[in-house]
Amino acid sequence: MMLIEQTTVPTLALPVQALKNHLRLGTGFADDGMQDGLIESYLRAAMAAIEGRIGKVLIERGYLWRLEDWRGGGEQALPVAPVRSITQISLFDREGAVEVIPASLYRLVQDIHRPKVQPQGFMLPQVPMGGAVEVTFVAGFGPDWADVPADLAQAVLMLAAEYYERRHDGGMSGDAGLPFGVVTLIERWRTVRVLGGAGA
Repeated sequence: MMLIEQTTVPTLALPVQALKNHLRLGTGFADDGMQDGLIESYLRAAMAAIEGRIGKVLIERGYLWRLEDWRGGGEQALPVAPVRSITQISLFDREGAVEVIPASLYRLVQDIHRPKVQPQGFMLPQVPMGGAVEVTFVAGFGPDWADVPADLAQAVLMLAAEYYERRHDGGMSGDAGLPFGVVTLIERWRTVRVLGGAGA
């Protein structure tokens, strides 16, 4: 199984000014924008850490997911949430020949924690022996920072601020390297992984 991020979060979608306000950085000086690159890097790092922890995509972007076979023929859980749309499903045989599956043969079951692909009939299209299936999809709460739930947005700002303030010593505390306040904010968004069956 391999998940590839095909698009990145645009710089304009990042809350650079919100983090600067959170940090109470001075304004009105000629060098106001000098730290914007640093702020952006810590925002991206904080987003990646939180997305990895909760299995959610905060700002909308495209993904390609490749696996050797469906986990269950009746449905397939997708690896991240929330999924807004499925762009394409393709089957590959062992020689690399590709077959694009008509969208009429499957549907997206949207869910904030466990989105799934389900067949319109009884079973998802069979993956050729020795081949693979690729699912391309768009995931995220929306294209803008305003689309991110308030508690997750606050968690990103808090974690990015922690990275910024400890940038010279690298010291972090809390569960899995996250500060306690951040862990508390994101806890309800965590996805419980289920082994076997149609789990991702």
